[in-house]
Amino acid sequence: MRVLVILAALLLASLSAPAMSQPPIPLPVVAYDKYVLPNGLQVILVEDRRLPIVAVNLWYHVGPANEVPGLTGFAHLFEHMMFAATRHIPRGLADRLLEGAGATDSNGSTDLDRTNYYDTVPANQLELALWVHADRMGYLLDVLDQKALTNQQDVVRNERRESVESEPYGIVEEALSHALFPKGHPYYASVIGSHADIQNARLEDVRQFFASYYGPNNASLVIAGDIDKAKTRALVERYFGSFRRSPPVARPNVATPPITSERRVVVPDRVELPRVFMGWLTPPAYQPGDIELAVAAHILGGGKSSRLYKSLVYERQIAQDVDATQNSYGLTSTFVIDVTARAGHTARELEEAIDAELAQLRDTGPSEREVERARNSIETALLSSIEKLGGDGLADQLNHYNQYTGDPGYLPKDLERLRSVDAAAVRRAVQAWLKQDARAVVTGIPGTPVIDDPRAPKKKAAPKPAAQQHINADEPWRAKPPKAGPAPAFTLPKGESFKLANGLTVIHHHNPALPLVSAQLVVRSGSAANPVRLPGLAGFTAQMLEEGTATRSAPQIADELAQLGAFMDSGTSADASSVSLLALRSTFAQALEIMADVVQRPAFPNAEVERQRADRLGELIQQRDEPDMVAAVAAAGALYGARHAKGYGQLGTEPAIRATTRDDIHAFWRRHYVPSNAALVVTGHITLDELRALAEARFGAWQGEAAPPAAAGDASTTRARLVLVDQPGAGQTALRVTSIGAARDTPDYAALQVMNGALGGMFSSRLNNNLRETKGYTYGVYSAFRLDRTPGPFIIAGNVERAATDASVREIFREVRAMREQPLPPDELAAARDAQLLSLPGQFETSGEVGASLAELFVYGLPLDWYAGLPRRFAQVDAAQVQQAARTWLAPEKMIVVAVGDRKKVMPQLQPLELGAPEVRDDDGQLILKKEGK
Repeated sequence: MRVLVILAALLLASLSAPAMSQPPIPLPVVAYDKYVLPNGLQVILVEDRRLPIVAVNLWYHVGPANEVPGLTGFAHLFEHMMFAATRHIPRGLADRLLEGAGATDSNGSTDLDRTNYYDTVPANQLELALWVHADRMGYLLDVLDQKALTNQQDVVRNERRESVESEPYGIVEEALSHALFPKGHPYYASVIGSHADIQNARLEDVRQFFASYYGPNNASLVIAGDIDKAKTRALVERYFGSFRRSPPVARPNVATPPITSERRVVVPDRVELPRVFMGWLTPPAYQPGDIELAVAAHILGGGKSSRLYKSLVYERQIAQDVDATQNSYGLTSTFVIDVTARAGHTARELEEAIDAELAQLRDTGPSEREVERARNSIETALLSSIEKLGGDGLADQLNHYNQYTGDPGYLPKDLERLRSVDAAAVRRAVQAWLKQDARAVVTGIPGTPVIDDPRAPKKKAAPKPAAQQHINADEPWRAKPPKAGPAPAFTLPKGESFKLANGLTVIHHHNPALPLVSAQLVVRSGSAANPVRLPGLAGFTAQMLEEGTATRSAPQIADELAQLGAFMDSGTSADASSVSLLALRSTFAQALEIMADVVQRPAFPNAEVERQRADRLGELIQQRDEPDMVAAVAAAGALYGARHAKGYGQLGTEPAIRATTRDDIHAFWRRHYVPSNAALVVTGHITLDELRALAEARFGAWQGEAAPPAAAGDASTTRARLVLVDQPGAGQTALRVTSIGAARDTPDYAALQVMNGALGGMFSSRLNNNLRETKGYTYGVYSAFRLDRTPGPFIIAGNVERAATDASVREIFREVRAMREQPLPPDELAAARDAQLLSLPGQFETSGEVGASLAELFVYGLPLDWYAGLPRRFAQVDAAQVQQAARTWLAPEKMIVVAVGDRKKVMPQLQPLELGAPEVRDDDGQLILKKEGK
């Protein structure tokens, strides 16, 4: 059958039936074909014609589990190497061709047991994706050289600085792995490895690794989407069938010594709040005890209905956030609890409170109702994850099942094992595995981190190229990229809309692929509607909606949603506030009733206001630990000024959070959360008639006067060209080059998107190719226009190596000027334009993505057929329009450089750039001194 999910029974329970009388939904079955080529490549095909796109997902069964001591991080480094040149594809060409063909979700990743590579492409470009993946598998060694290795060593070391050393608690979490496993164990190091080992990798090591692990007999290929299976089989045979096997790969067989007495480590980090990590060694993936511990993790730390949240965050208010996870891997799994302290509380308090909850769970076990909540939530999350074909969606899940169970169609069995878990089984698993003397406790505390980041050796003259290795015979026909097939016809989502008598707009889009329904209640008022004296008020109000109504307390809301297997969240942007909901079709009506209650009847209890005040103050403290966020808030203040609502982050400021009263929150809700200012956007497995009845029943009685228009104030942009935030000891500089750009209704919309794609919006963009791929200054840099109701910011952002701060700024301005001075060459224009145009279907894979897009149309007053006309607008963009857009919206003389990093090391670099005296701001983005001398 040409469907993603075949249901064992077609009749799902009625939307209006009581939730507690619902039987479990029928087990979904993924219709797939699996076969093996003579060279050992496993191939898994799934035909799904929902959209004219195809996901290509290739797993190599190799990761850190296969590394040898002294080469930690090698599997991940090699992942990067696979994007270098191959015999038939010069470096960078694959990215340009795939993006120009409309690819989405193009990337790779490494975890402890595997490395994967994936692309989602328009259906007529499947052959292009196979050509790229096949040439990497068959012909990487033919041209692999030291230059490519040296560049990616620089990139990966910058990735480590960004994702581990600059990431709050990154080195603390790494220390947990060191505490759980002995040195020499494959899981001892983090996936990314150490600077020393990354730098010490030799070209010969890379070649040997490829020859050992990257043969077809150590790989599995999933192709899922709009395919013809017979034609796809022929293409797979053409591109992969002639490759030779690699030597047989022995599966890692490493004994993990048990922990017999508690291990304790304290790690200083550049953070303000202590965090406690507790870790245990647990059964491998899909072995007895694994799923029971996954349920236990949800009971302990899975959202607001969990025990740790209720006790530590809600009741005692000693924790800022809690989490618990069963991380399932091949050699052994880990069960990890991590809890961040609330300001003024200690790690010792957290540890004692966690221990009390663990003891209670061990002694008495969970209730059956708690287990049911956890099962339902995990099931909804699993089903929603396969709604997407590519990325970490369906194709990746099939490869995951295939590696760990040998059965890519394991989904119904996975749900069966989940549904079979009961309270007694969870208690037994907790008693057996989560013992106090079998754990590691790692505490992150505020302090100066110890980071081993040796300098790379000075670059020597390039050695004579070594003789290249050739595993597979050359086939000259591979030298030309395949031509695309006939362009598939596609229609972008166009919702159906109606209004209730009270003025509420309701927008519907039907997608019956999975028994899931997504909803958003969006209002046209966000942070731009904040009063100047209370930045953050819109976000505070949205956060309070889930904290109690006239008939439900905050814990009751959390428990009821979890019981239904539903997820609800609230938040704000500059121009909108929203409450989002995801639920199974069978429980959507009950979940929507809760959503309607929190939107229409919030109580704003004083005690909850004080709880959330403390939470927001804690979030503000945590925000200071994130260099990217600090840069973003400082940039907003510099661009818009203190008298403009956009001059702040969504959290606002500490004085404003402390000054906000319950009356302020209630008044904002009363003025803005009214039906004439709102839309209910519902997408998924629900018909228009069903939604019409539900919307009238849940929202028909909602009343309210018309909302006032937002008045954000006048921007007061700083005259300074350089804004500095000092973070002594930072190994990288978080850079933002920014100016005020366009509004959402700009007639230049299509030209702006094409121009930005070429400049910094795509991986193959000029900025990323220059600073990452050529110079190795950064793990990545991007540019974007935030198109608000009133002009939003244009940003160029990235974390760069500290010593390359000045060079990075120079290159950024060089690329901006070049975009203004010369029209895009025809090939570059076509690639940037086609990347926008042809990727459109891939941007509407899930009901949540469709709903968010339809909600955006409502917020900005655009017609529901706006997306239908977007392909034509993109197709008409020419080089002159792109250059004019660059000249209009990219004004180097108006751009402000925001640098968050070690001032003593960075400022001497920036002085020669003649940006003038710096404006200095603090970690909250607030002005310290207007200007300061050199």
